[in-house]
Amino acid sequence: MTSANRRMAVLSCAALVATTAAGCASATKVVTGGDSSGAITMGTTNVTSVLDPAGAYDAGSWMVLNNTFQSLLKFPAGATVPQPDAAQSCEFTGSDAKTYHCTLRSGLKFSNGHALTAADVVFSVQRMQKIDDKNGPSSLLSTIASVEASGDAEVTFHLNAPDAVLPAKLASAAGSIVDHQVFPADKLLENSKLVGSGPYKMDSVEEADAESHSIGKVSLSANSNYKGDAKLQSDKFALRFFAKADELKTALDKGDVDVADNSLEPSAAAQIKNDELAGKGNLKVAEGDGAETRFLVFNTKDPIGGNVAVRQAIAQLLDRKALARDVYASTVQPLYSVVPTGITAHNTAFFDKYGEADVNKAKKILTNAKITTPIKITLTWSRARAGADELNLVKKQLEASGLFQITVEQEPDWNAFKAGWDAGKYQAYTVGWTPDYADPDDFISPLVVDGGAFHNGWDDPKISQSLVPDSIKSTDRTAGGSYNQIQKLIADAVPLLPMYQNKSFFASRNDITGIEGTMDTTGVVRFWEIGRVKKG
Repeated sequence: MTSANRRMAVLSCAALVATTAAGCASATKVVTGGDSSGAITMGTTNVTSVLDPAGAYDAGSWMVLNNTFQSLLKFPAGATVPQPDAAQSCEFTGSDAKTYHCTLRSGLKFSNGHALTAADVVFSVQRMQKIDDKNGPSSLLSTIASVEASGDAEVTFHLNAPDAVLPAKLASAAGSIVDHQVFPADKLLENSKLVGSGPYKMDSVEEADAESHSIGKVSLSANSNYKGDAKLQSDKFALRFFAKADELKTALDKGDVDVADNSLEPSAAAQIKNDELAGKGNLKVAEGDGAETRFLVFNTKDPIGGNVAVRQAIAQLLDRKALARDVYASTVQPLYSVVPTGITAHNTAFFDKYGEADVNKAKKILTNAKITTPIKITLTWSRARAGADELNLVKKQLEASGLFQITVEQEPDWNAFKAGWDAGKYQAYTVGWTPDYADPDDFISPLVVDGGAFHNGWDDPKISQSLVPDSIKSTDRTAGGSYNQIQKLIADAVPLLPMYQNKSFFASRNDITGIEGTMDTTGVVRFWEIGRVKKG
């Protein structure tokens, strides 16, 4: 689907222009070394280049936006149902999930002192839809036919189809409210000029690379105009972006960063944990839930990948436990469905159908389908926390059965990799998925309807034309609805094979506190929860 396809794309660049306007960030060239301002510094490999909410659609940019902008709703720590943020209350009116009404909090302001009103909410939605940036999240709001303000505090959304998932979408960074007096209505705003109303404001945005305009560092400070529930544990915070996991680990060891998010290589994260348990070193690990998932995706238009028996045989042979243990040092957990643990409606559809890895069962599947073995198939990858080790173990497992001959190839250029799966170039390939919001729909609609984000050519009309439309009509998002049936159909057809689910595995210096408050399946990294133990 369009939204997910955009989200996987490398973002286009907005030029960074220096400014000294109050409440706005400045743009400079990134410097190396620690942060002399006393800010807590987090490091990540989730590189990004665009921070304007209308063009930002990746994990790195959303980390910044979730801390510097407000949306009408938000996901508090551990929540699966969105709660009011800039809104005082929101609700569907009527029983058809086509009209949604919100009342804003009183006294809201942007970091530049401008009042935040219903007009800004309307402007933000209309602006995103008008710009319709190819790398942005506008299609998350595609069910909004119109939005109108009544006075300064009332907003009503009129939908073109029932969409009970709208509250979760509005709670994501796609729902960021922008200042209509600052943001242009028809184009993206430079990173240096962004103004939000979140707990932090952006002081500076520093480039890592002048040619690509990729961001090296974002410096934040407390927004004195913020009205919300977040209680800041540190008045200053910085996010640094690293191209490689080993560079992030070096910065952590040197003290250039205080916290590393879930970007460390598995062996490095496991070693920090082992050292902590042994009472060695000055680093510690906080481990918790996460909702990032990893799949082996099959090109169902390929003669080999398109054969359901081949896909089922591979599903029957994959040993997820060994993958989690031997390759990822138990920093991930086996995943047996497209909807991960911790998300409403999660089940174990793949385990229920295939159980543990079993060569005889796989052989029977292929024999019944009259498929000659060994089957030759190429598995392609571009990025993986464990590098080539991930697919090399899968190759070993499949070839040990005697049923497959596997070639593993890497396409190191991420853009070329995406273009390759879009063009149907690969037989099977590994891709990760980071959710937009904590709802089962975000693991179904973007991944399996009409080929999904990974363009694998598979579509089940029962899912896309019946079960998905029925499921998004239900305003009770805590109920399983049609999602259990959908997951079983996916396990039967195996258009993509769930491999594992990431754990949140943050490493930090010993004087850092509050990491646990930002580790859950919502995908929101809450900078304001993170503090430092005061000396003396």
